[in-house]
Amino acid sequence: MKIRDFGLEIFFGRYEFSAPYLLAQSDCESLSIRELLALEPGAQEGFLDTWLGYSENDGAPALREAVSGLYTQCGPENVLLHVGAQEAIFGALNVLVEPGEHVICQFPTYQSLYEVARAAGCELSLWPLHQGKDGWYCDLDELERLITPKTRLLVLNTPNNPTGYALSADERQRICELARRHGLRILADEVYRGLEAPDAVPPAFCDIYERAFSVGVLSKAYGLPGLRVGWIASQERDAIGALSRYKNYLSICCPTPSEALARIALKHGPAVLARNREIIARNRRIAADFFARYEHVFLHNPPQAGPIAFHGLRPDFVARFGSALAFCEHLAQSAGVLLLPGNVYDMDAPYVRMGYGRANFAENLAMLDTWLRQNA
Repeated sequence: MKIRDFGLEIFFGRYEFSAPYLLAQSDCESLSIRELLALEPGAQEGFLDTWLGYSENDGAPALREAVSGLYTQCGPENVLLHVGAQEAIFGALNVLVEPGEHVICQFPTYQSLYEVARAAGCELSLWPLHQGKDGWYCDLDELERLITPKTRLLVLNTPNNPTGYALSADERQRICELARRHGLRILADEVYRGLEAPDAVPPAFCDIYERAFSVGVLSKAYGLPGLRVGWIASQERDAIGALSRYKNYLSICCPTPSEALARIALKHGPAVLARNREIIARNRRIAADFFARYEHVFLHNPPQAGPIAFHGLRPDFVARFGSALAFCEHLAQSAGVLLLPGNVYDMDAPYVRMGYGRANFAENLAMLDTWLRQNA
C-alpha cells in the first residue's frame, strides 16, 4: 500500500516536543501511573503482579467487558480492542470496503479517516462541514447527493476533530435512516464521546444503527494516550471477527500493562471525564475573553463538544504571513507557542486548531496574548 504522508503528525513531530507553550493539543489533561492507580485502593500491588506475556488477540476479556459497558447494544463479543484508535481505523478501512467501492467521509477530519480508504483503492468523496456566522454546520441534503450506486461506507467523526462540531440527535437519526435506505455501513470515530454535558451524551452510532462501527480510545476524552488502548464496537459480529483476523497482521494484541491500567481508567471513567469536562469549561471561558480582544485577528468558533476548536484567521492578518501554516511556523519558532494550521487538514482556508483540554491552557494562552500585543 502506498499512502500519503500524514501531514498533521509530521507537523507535530517538528514542534510538539520543542515548543514550550502548547495550544494545539487534541487530548485532555493526562494522569501519571501513580495518579491512575490511586483511584483504586490496592491497585498498585495488583498492577505489579501483571503478567507480561501475550494478551488475547481480541483483548483481555475483563477489559472488553468494561468497554462494552459504554454501549447498550454491544456486549463483550461485539468489542475488539486495538493499540490506539489509529489501528482500529486502519483495520476498518481495509476490511469493511473493497477496492473500487465508494466511501464518503466527513471533512475536515483526522487524515487517516479518508487517506487509508484512498490508499486502499476506494473511490472517495468528502462531505464538508461549512462555516456559518454562528459556527460550523453540516448539510444532510448535500450528503445524500454524494451517494452513488457504488457507495458502501460513510465515515463520521463526532465530536469532530478539528472543528469541535457535534452531530445533533436529529442529525444522527437522519443519517442512520439515510444509511439504512441506501444499504451503507457507518464508521464513526467517537473518540471524544463523553465530553458532552453529562445529561447530553448521545448514544453511540453502534447502538442506534445495526450496521455501524464505533471507534473509541482512552487517549482523547480520558487523557491517557500513553496507554495506547482503543477499540471498535459493532452489532455486526461477523465483521468484528473479520477485523480480529486482520489485526493478526497489525499489533496482534494490546500490551498487558496497558490493559490492566485501562480497566482501572474505565472503572473510574465518570470521575476522569468529569474532571476533564471541568477543565474544558474553565478554558472555554478564558478563551472567550481572549478572542473578544482579538476579533481583528481571529474568527472565534467555540467547540460544541470536546476539547478542540477550529478558529479562522482574518484575511488582513494572515496575509502578512501568506498562509496559516506560515503563521503557525513563525509563531512556534519566534514565541514557542504551538497552534495547528488548517493546512495539515488539507484545507486551504486559513484556520488554526486550538486545544482546550490541558490544565496549563491559561498560562500558554497568556504567551500567545503577549506575542499578539506586540505583533498584531
